[in-house]
Order: sequence, then structure tokens, then C-alpha cells
Amino acid sequence: MKTLYFCFFAKLSYKSHLSSNTLNYILQQLPIIYLAPFQGITGVTFRLVYAKHFQGVDKFFTPFFTTIHHSSKLPPRKLAELGHPYENGIPVVPQILSKDADEIIRFANFCERLGFDELNWNLGCPYPQVANKKRGSGMLPFPVMVEDILGKVMNEINIKFSIKCRLGYVSADEIFDLVPIFNHYPISGLTIHARTGKQLYTGKTDLETFEKLIPLISPPLTYNGDIFFRKDFECFDKQFNTINSFMIGRGLLWDPFLPAKIKDLTIVDNQQEHIRQFINDLYFAYRKQMNDNLSAISVLKEYWSYLSMSFNDPHKVFKKLKKVNRFDEYEDAVSLVFDEFNWVGA
Repeated sequence: MKTLYFCFFAKLSYKSHLSSNTLNYILQQLPIIYLAPFQGITGVTFRLVYAKHFQGVDKFFTPFFTTIHHSSKLPPRKLAELGHPYENGIPVVPQILSKDADEIIRFANFCERLGFDELNWNLGCPYPQVANKKRGSGMLPFPVMVEDILGKVMNEINIKFSIKCRLGYVSADEIFDLVPIFNHYPISGLTIHARTGKQLYTGKTDLETFEKLIPLISPPLTYNGDIFFRKDFECFDKQFNTINSFMIGRGLLWDPFLPAKIKDLTIVDNQQEHIRQFINDLYFAYRKQMNDNLSAISVLKEYWSYLSMSFNDPHKVFKKLKKVNRFDEYEDAVSLVFDEFNWVGA
């Protein structure tokens, strides 16, 4: 049913004489899509440039912040990474990785003063260097700890507070001890990546456990995990048609058009040229942000490790980029990629 609404909406012109109530109803049928946070990639520069080139994303989540000192101030570099509460009209949600309630409260109050209206708590980071310190997904086996932090935080902050987590760290069953805690507090949304922390990004998502959770969870629920193509979304939508909110990470990095494709929004005819302009704008934006420091190339290469997947020969495309070390080498490699390979997208 939702797919029919997508197709109908795609045919509407901006001059349509539909009533506002009818248009709002149609808009409510469209899936809600969030950009998942990626450390080192989806920072303020990426969000700024992406928002100017692509449509379909309803909310940006920042890479996580840590160590909010008692001064409630951030170093200038970290403050710059927060950017603005909106990018081209798209809300931005800061994310914090912490196991300290006071630290979360300080950051929430700081974000409120900057104009943000939501803070997201990262209980999903799977990497051992984080999880072994009982942070990120490493906190999921300790529900008492989670409840203690939520109890303190929710009484002290004024902005919305959402959570991103996994099914557990070691076992997917860990989430069931957390559900009553999440339901008890007025969190504004819960995003679940349907894997355990131990899985990192390997293996299949556990849709069986996710399905069991749907009727149990009170806060608005968002699904995250392995939506790389529109067909992935369609398969999920067919199985779980009560879920209308999705967080997409790697799939969006592969193909920046993916949210628009899922929503049946109008897309430019020449996608390859549009991607070329986007990647060029991103390149110059990073050079400006980093004062022409060559570390900009490392960030761009990290992004190309994903973007290359939407060309006709991903291995050869990334091979041309991964060894560049100077700006002129990078520019030459990008030119060769767009001249010699075809963008096929998701």
C-alpha cells in the first residue's frame, strides 16, 4: 500500500490543488529516513554538501561526541563539528557516547543553548575499544546501569532524548531486559540496528528478534541495518509494514540517491554528472575546512571506499583512489574514475 502512495506522490506537481489535509496525509505515508552517523565521514562538511545535492533524508544524526568537561564547553574543532541545528532545512541531531549521566546532561544543556531540540544516546557502537569500557553496545548487558543513567538524565534535560542501540552486545536476548526500561521513560525514539555488537557489521541482521520487539516497544521505533538498495527496503516493508522509520548508513554512502529512490522522488536524468559535481564540491569543502591539510584526502578516501560500490567496477574504482597522497593525484584519479567507469547506483 505504501508503494502506491509513493508513486502517486511522485506525480504531484508543486502547483497541485490538493487540500492541505490530503497532502499531509500523503506525506505521512512516505517512509521517514534518517542518515546514520559514521565516525570520520558524516561530519558537518559532509552533511552540508549532501543536503545541497540530494533529497529524501528527514534527519541527520551526527557522529558521536565524547568527554564533555565540567565547563560545558567544547574545543573549537568539536564545536565546529556540531555545525547548525538544520542543514538546508533538515534537522540535525547531535549524538553522545557516554556512560556518565552528568556528562550527558551537560551536553544536552549545551546543545539546547545552540538551538538543537534533540539529543541521541549511542548504545550501539560495536567496536571493542568502546564496548570493552561499557560504552556503546558494551552497556547493553547491564540494564541496571542503563536505567540508572536514564533516571538521572530524563529529570534534568529539556530537549528530546532518543536512543540508538543494537539487539545486545553478546546476545540478541539482551534487548528484552531493556525494553521495560525504554518504555518507562519518555524517550522520543528508539533506533535498533538488528545485530549484536559482537557481530560488528558481519552476518545477517536478526529480523526474527526485531519482529518480536515490535509489539513490545512503546517509543517510536526506527529500523537500522542492511538497506543498501530499494529492493531491500521493499522486502522489509512487505514483511514489516507497521514500521515507517528507517536509519540508513552504508547504503546511503554507497548511493546518495537512495533515500530519494525509496520515496519515489524525482531524480536528475544524469546521475553520474550529479555525483561528479557532488564529489567535487565535497572535495573543495574538505580542503577549506581543513585549511588544505592533506588529511582531507584520507577522509575522502574513506568515503570513496563506500561510494565506489555504486560504480560498475568497484574494485578498480577504489584502487585508483586508495593510493593517492596529494591533491593533484586525487584530482587526476577522480577524473579518471568518471571518464572510465559508469555510475550504476543502488
